[in-house]
Amino acid sequence: MNTNKSRLLTGADGRNYLIPFILVTSLFFLWGVANNMTDTLLSAFKNIMEMSDFQTSFIQMAFYGSYACFAIPAALLIRKYTFKHGIIVGLSLYALGTFLFYPAAQMASYGFYLFALYVLAGGLSILETTANPYILTMGRPETQTRRLNMAQSFNPIGSISGIIISQIFILSQLSANKSEMSAGQLLAAQHRELSAVTYTYMGLGVILLAILLIMIFYKGMPASKEISSVSFGKTVKTLARKKHYSFGVVAQFFYVGAQIGVWSYTIRYVMSALNLVDPSTDEIIPANVSAFISENTFWSGLWQLDNTSTAENIGNSFYLTSLILFTLSRFIFTALMKFFRPGMLLALAAAGAIAASLVAIFSTGMPGVIGLVMISFFMSLMFPTIYGIALEGISENEAKVGGSFLVMAILGGALLTAVQGYVSTAASSAYASYWVPLVCFVIVAWYGLFANKDEKAAENK
Repeated sequence: MNTNKSRLLTGADGRNYLIPFILVTSLFFLWGVANNMTDTLLSAFKNIMEMSDFQTSFIQMAFYGSYACFAIPAALLIRKYTFKHGIIVGLSLYALGTFLFYPAAQMASYGFYLFALYVLAGGLSILETTANPYILTMGRPETQTRRLNMAQSFNPIGSISGIIISQIFILSQLSANKSEMSAGQLLAAQHRELSAVTYTYMGLGVILLAILLIMIFYKGMPASKEISSVSFGKTVKTLARKKHYSFGVVAQFFYVGAQIGVWSYTIRYVMSALNLVDPSTDEIIPANVSAFISENTFWSGLWQLDNTSTAENIGNSFYLTSLILFTLSRFIFTALMKFFRPGMLLALAAAGAIAASLVAIFSTGMPGVIGLVMISFFMSLMFPTIYGIALEGISENEAKVGGSFLVMAILGGALLTAVQGYVSTAASSAYASYWVPLVCFVIVAWYGLFANKDEKAAENK
């Protein structure tokens, strides 16, 4: 291991945190899988239960609403006990949520699926509230933002895995031309499609149980360094007075709203932009799907698209491309952080996302799709950098509470995705809905400039 990496994962006392870092970083991968499998559920349930964009946005409302509800209990848990306790509870709820998909399928109940997602996301909320500040403690304070960016780099790898899993096991099972089916055929198709969703999530649950056992029996996880004697309420008041923290929570709310909105409607946008659906009826146009596959041989070969592929498969291939760019740029931005202030990089990335959003809004066809895909390239830096900047100079116990509000800010993914879904439905335009994330990126850029000003002033002291 080179000097830079040793510094990154070595504390001031000389302790090396490599193995705990790897174990906790695996959690970033695991919640990436769940986050982006859930994004594809919007398109899946739109097909399975013939819903509007606004109705399918309830999936994200249940998922990210749960984040908001579980974040503070998670903070109280890890303040009283340890980070490891938080990880065990979070993994347990995550696994339980996946197994609740089975009774949801037996009842063919959209509401029960939403409940299962709520439980699952509650586990993810606890994991994020625990893992992010835990990573910050695994080394020197001056490298905490770069260390968190490195750990977060494995989150989009999990996201890509989630998309691939969804494409193979869920989206490939969706039926086209349901308007031509009889009532009996529709019922059989729905049963098959709901089973595909259910057993995919339950398979993930089995893997989670194995990871949970490893976490329970591994004895080398570092314990908390501080025992807090300050009340939760006083800690919250102290944090609220720190402008870089309170503004960071606001910026995180709008960033997550932008990210989830961009990804949630990517498949719908692509199908609309490439004329794979009839704009008046929202029905798939099989001839246009076949034409796209035959005319884009390189793309079709890259993602193994053929005449059995659906419009959702094509949209998902662009979504997957977005995630790959997101992953690559996370490593690029993490490397650049050694040479540039985090605030400045954040502002520049937000400016790039604004420009890409404008292309997606005002362009049609493939140029619009390219603009949409490029938004993900610029988004990758944002979550961990906002998180790291917001908690800079904050004690470990303050970070346990502060991290919970930064995770609660993920509520933006529930509320703003619903706003974007409403705009899409009201305007009958996937293009117009992307004004919502554009406004969010403006606020993120503002926070980046604010943070850069503070960082520059600190350097000049």
